[in-house]
Amino acid sequence: MLWFFICVAILLLGYWLYSKVVEKIFVINPERKTPAYSMGDGVDYVPMSKNKIWLIQLLNIAGTGPIFGPILGALYGPVAMLWIVFGCVFAGAVHDYFSGMLSIRNGGANIPFLAGKYLGRPAKHFMNFIAILLLLLVGVVFVASPASLLTNITNDLMTSGGVGAAAVNDEAGASNTNILMIWTAIIFIYYILATLVPIDKIIGRIYPIFGGLLMFMTLGMLFGLFFEGIPLFRTITTELGHDVTLADFFANLHPKEGTPLWPLLFVTIACGAVSGFHATQSPLMARCTQNEKEGRFIFYGAMIGEGVIALIWCMVGLSFYDDQASLLEALKGTPSKVVYDSAIGMLGVFGGILAVLGVVVLPITSGDTAFRAARLLIADFFKFEQRSLIKRLTIAIPLFAIGFWVSTVDFQVLWRYFGWANQTTAMVMLWTASAYLFRHQKFHWITTIPAIFMTLVCSTYIANAPIGFGLSYDVSVWAGVATTAVALISFLVFLKPIPKEQQEND
Repeated sequence: MLWFFICVAILLLGYWLYSKVVEKIFVINPERKTPAYSMGDGVDYVPMSKNKIWLIQLLNIAGTGPIFGPILGALYGPVAMLWIVFGCVFAGAVHDYFSGMLSIRNGGANIPFLAGKYLGRPAKHFMNFIAILLLLLVGVVFVASPASLLTNITNDLMTSGGVGAAAVNDEAGASNTNILMIWTAIIFIYYILATLVPIDKIIGRIYPIFGGLLMFMTLGMLFGLFFEGIPLFRTITTELGHDVTLADFFANLHPKEGTPLWPLLFVTIACGAVSGFHATQSPLMARCTQNEKEGRFIFYGAMIGEGVIALIWCMVGLSFYDDQASLLEALKGTPSKVVYDSAIGMLGVFGGILAVLGVVVLPITSGDTAFRAARLLIADFFKFEQRSLIKRLTIAIPLFAIGFWVSTVDFQVLWRYFGWANQTTAMVMLWTASAYLFRHQKFHWITTIPAIFMTLVCSTYIANAPIGFGLSYDVSVWAGVATTAVALISFLVFLKPIPKEQQEND
C-alpha cells in the first residue's frame, strides 16, 4: 500500500510543482481572447466552464488505454508503475499541456496544422495521415472493448448460472456473437450522433453522468484493492518468493521468456503515461476554453487524473490473480476479462457491474470524440466548413463505414497498430512543442528530452515488431539510436530562432 501511495503522491506533486514550471516557460496571456469567443460557431467552438471541460477532457483522453495498457504492463512487474508515474509527470502531462495551449494560440488548430507550422510542411502531411489513422483505430478499438464488456454483462443477466458464469464460458457461441453485434451497432449509432450534433448538446450534457460512473469505478476498485483482503502485488510475489522491494521496480518480470522490457513496455502502456491520442483530443477542448489561465488545470491536470486511474488498474493486474500464469491466461483475447473478473470478484454483483459500466464509459467517451476529431481533421484538410449538417454527414458517413469494416480485424492486431500510431503521434507532438519553444527562444528541453525518449521507443519498436520491419532486437535498438540521433541533429541544425521583434504576440 505504501508503494501505491508514494506513486500517487509523486503524480500530485507533479501537478502542484512541475506544471507551474511548464506554465511559466510557456508564458500564458490571460488577457488574450480564446477561440471559444473569437471563433464561436455554436457547434465546435462553444465556451464552457473549466470544471466541465476538465471532466470532458479526462473522459475524452481516458479510453481503455489507462485500463488495458496498465493491465498488460503489469506482466512486466512494478516497473510498469514507474513508467506511469514519471512518464505522466514529465512527458504525458507536458505533451497534453502544449497540445492544448498551442491549439488555443492557433485558433483551435489540430496537430497536423501545428506540426506544419512549427516543423514544416512535410511534418504536416505526415501527421495528417498518422492522426487520421490513429483516430480511426481509436474509434474502432474503443467500440470493440466496451461491446465485449457489455456482452459479458448481458449474458450474465440472461443466464440462469448467474453473474460470472458467462465470463467463464466460451465466448465464441452464436448467442454471444449476436449480442456482441447488437452492442457494437448501438455504440456506433451513439458515435454517429455524438459526432454530428453540437458539442454541448450530447457531450456537454451526458458526460457529467458518465463522470459519476467513472468516479464510482475508480474509488470502487481502489476500495476493493485495499479492503477486500487481496494481498497487494500477489500476482508477482508468488513468482518472486518475497515481498516487493525497491530493486524489483527496475526488473523485467514478464513471464514469457525473451519478452524485452525495452521498448515494449513503453508502447504497451500509452494513455496512462504519454499518449499521442491526447493531442487529437486537446484541440476539441481548446475550442471551448474560456481563458488561458485554465489550461494548466484542464490539460496537465486531466492527464494526472488519468495517471491515477492507470495506477489503480496496474495494481489490479499486479494483485488480483494468484500468479502471473493466471493473469496471462486471462489476457488471451482482450484484457476485458481481467476487468470483468476483478470488478465482480472485489465488489460483488451490483457494485461490480457498476464498476464495469464505469470502465465502459471511458472507451465510449473517447471513441465518440475520436470520430469527431477525425471529421474535423478531414474538414480542415479539405477546407470543408462544418456548420451544415449535410456537410458533416458527407465526411461522417464514409468515415463510419470504413470504421465498421476495420472493426472486423483481430483485436490483438488492431492494438499493436494503435500502440505504434499512438506513440508516434506523441513523438511528433513533443517535437512540435520543442520547435515552438526553440524558435521562440524559450527553454525547450522540457519537451525535447521526452521527444528524444519517444523517438527511441517508436523507431526501435517499428524496426523490431512483426507489424514493422521485423529486424533482430540488437539491430532494432541500434536503428532506434541512429534514427533518434538524426532527428535531434536535424532539430538543432535546421531550426532557427525567431528574433524577438518578429515573434507573434505569444
